[in-house]
Amino acid sequence: MNEKYIPLYRKYRPQRLEEIVGQEHIKKALANAIAMDRISHAYLFTGPRGTGKTSTARIFAKSLNCKEGPTINPCGKCENCIDITNSVPLDVIEIDAASNRKVEDAQNILEKVMYAPVNSRYKIYIIDEVHMLSTTAFNALLKTLEEPPKNVIFILATTDVQKVLDTIKSRCQRFDFKRITTEDIVKHLRYISDKENINITDDALYTIAKNSAGGMRDSIALLDQLSLLSGESAISTEDINNLLGRLSFDTLHSLASNIISSKPQEAIEGLEKIYNSGNEPVQILTNLMDYLKNLLIVKNCKPEIVFELTQLNEGQIKELQTLAKNIETHQILFLIDKTADYIKDVKATNNPRLWLEVSIIDLANLTENTTLMELQNRLARLEGGMPAQPAPAVYKAPSPPAVTAPAAKKAEPENQHPTEPVQSAAKTPEQGEIPQKSHILEESPSADFAPMPKAKSVSSDDISVLWGNLLENITSPPTRALLKQWANPVKISPEETVLTMKNEIFLGQIQNGSKKEALVHAVDTLFSQNNSNVIIRLPQPDDVQVKPSPRQLTPAQKPHIPTPAPQEEISEEELEVIKEEEKPTVSEERKLQKTGHSDMVNMVVDLFDGKIID
Repeated sequence: MNEKYIPLYRKYRPQRLEEIVGQEHIKKALANAIAMDRISHAYLFTGPRGTGKTSTARIFAKSLNCKEGPTINPCGKCENCIDITNSVPLDVIEIDAASNRKVEDAQNILEKVMYAPVNSRYKIYIIDEVHMLSTTAFNALLKTLEEPPKNVIFILATTDVQKVLDTIKSRCQRFDFKRITTEDIVKHLRYISDKENINITDDALYTIAKNSAGGMRDSIALLDQLSLLSGESAISTEDINNLLGRLSFDTLHSLASNIISSKPQEAIEGLEKIYNSGNEPVQILTNLMDYLKNLLIVKNCKPEIVFELTQLNEGQIKELQTLAKNIETHQILFLIDKTADYIKDVKATNNPRLWLEVSIIDLANLTENTTLMELQNRLARLEGGMPAQPAPAVYKAPSPPAVTAPAAKKAEPENQHPTEPVQSAAKTPEQGEIPQKSHILEESPSADFAPMPKAKSVSSDDISVLWGNLLENITSPPTRALLKQWANPVKISPEETVLTMKNEIFLGQIQNGSKKEALVHAVDTLFSQNNSNVIIRLPQPDDVQVKPSPRQLTPAQKPHIPTPAPQEEISEEELEVIKEEEKPTVSEERKLQKTGHSDMVNMVVDLFDGKIID
């Protein structure tokens, strides 16, 4: 009978620092510490599983306790080296913190720490998964970790350094182990395969390395399992997928193509074959999400780095490039996000197959409804108030010119109205012709749709007409009467409306509150927009006085601006309402009285809280 079989991950465990795959920064630091005889009393090794933390701790212990040491290259033949290799040393104690996490276990360690090494230079404690220790156990080790006895070294290893107390981390030299690169894993797997006569393809090795997530131990363990399939034909990626329950690239490509093409019937038929082959729902969705991730990389990354990121062969990358032309980046992201949500639902439900079928049908329908073109058309229809249709027309109206009070009116040609709107596309409906559809969105991913106009066109530059229309739009009689009496328009346009108030007291009252809201609402109604910019200030020397004009608008302008009412005088009833509502306060009244008097008189009024009687 052959001697006991040793798994490959144990058989090919590194025995020297230079045999550790990757982690060059850690190997150099530990080698220099040994060569310079600067050995610390506590080390903290952190990093993902399978990256060499425990192996490095054993090699470091072997280098320190070798009969020829401390040395960077332990002999491997002395009693201490052999005992450490066989995991039966007296002076190198390995402790699993996951099963020895109580404070009593920590106290047991402290009792034995005081004893000197039996036949070695150092007594070394290697505590694996140290983050599993309880807080009381950590506190029990705290003082000893800070000042351990002579010739005692602690090496703590953990995959979750966040759970280690800061007081522990501050007492150790910390070394962070990184994930091993795919290239390094593949090289080491090829070395082992050649030594063990395992017939396997390079693509299969890349698949193993990618599946291990940067852990060497997981990669070697999977290679060991696949070695049972070795024969005349080389082990392929298909064999790995069957062993791991993973879907092949061709299967995922067919399923994803039906989803992207919005063919739920074909997608559900393909899903039925996949499910009947023995694949679990969670595994199917997880593999689909991984495929979509590769599709996202192919669409957005340069070809020279696509292979490194996806680990696919040239033919598979070409198929992804062809498929990527039929889908947009935001759609791929949306599908990945929805797939992740469905994975959570499948894990939580008692009927995973039902949710698996629902997810595939939903994804196939979402792709068609989330194209950028469709979203832009929907937005255009909503903003324009047009009925739903496949290719709506979006009109872009020209921005209306600002209307200001002119200082002097220039002469104009007889047959040309200065405010006639430019008809660039077609004539108006009153003229008996159908308006042409301009700025129609083209069916291409990069088409830009024209934004809806901010406001309707204003067809008159006569500010007096606009001022009359604006006053008519004010629903509050007191506010309208106040503006007629005290306000003067300087500029009225969709972009900005500027009014001046002759009285400073009324200026303060109209600048905020309900009166300002009523004025802004009137401007919004005038120009058919929202949140108009209205500025109210005191008069300036160059401002021109304007009165509301009763002049009617032309027929072409009626749909946009209501006909202004003729100017009318303030009635006695309205004037009484204004007087009652706008009655100035005591301080405002005093301020009005002080106008025109000397500073001495004004000071006396303020001092005695009085008022001036004419």
